[in-house]
Amino acid sequence: MRMYFIFGNLLPRLNLKPVSLSVQKNQPRDQKLKERWDRLIHILSERFSEGEVLDVEGILYLVGLQELGQVHRKMKKDDNVNLIHIGICTALEPFGYYRFDFFDEEGWPHFELLEELPPLKPGEQSVLMKEALVEYFLKRELIQ
Repeated sequence: MRMYFIFGNLLPRLNLKPVSLSVQKNQPRDQKLKERWDRLIHILSERFSEGEVLDVEGILYLVGLQELGQVHRKMKKDDNVNLIHIGICTALEPFGYYRFDFFDEEGWPHFELLEELPPLKPGEQSVLMKEALVEYFLKRELIQ
């Protein structure tokens, strides 16, 4: 099986340590997250979006595509939704919400839900996903 890497030097899967989920007002942490998020958006938008700035959903799609490893496959509309779901599960896996379970016969990863996400306000959801995506790309050394 041939693996394709759309992010250059990324590894297909790393065992990541869980990180804190605390969504508190912490100025230095919040500022560092914002700086890393802005840097991530800039790098990925420059590489993949032909001038448009990627949003969280677009980055989740790219993570899903990376984890699927079938970047040259023509995707259907349902596949696109599934790729975003893979991105969510992969990004939240180190936080203890999901665990990779298996690859099906078509090579799609499946995840087991370990813990329901706590009820979060929309702004808190956004911070959680941004933090998870920043951690994903920090571990893969796309950003620092």
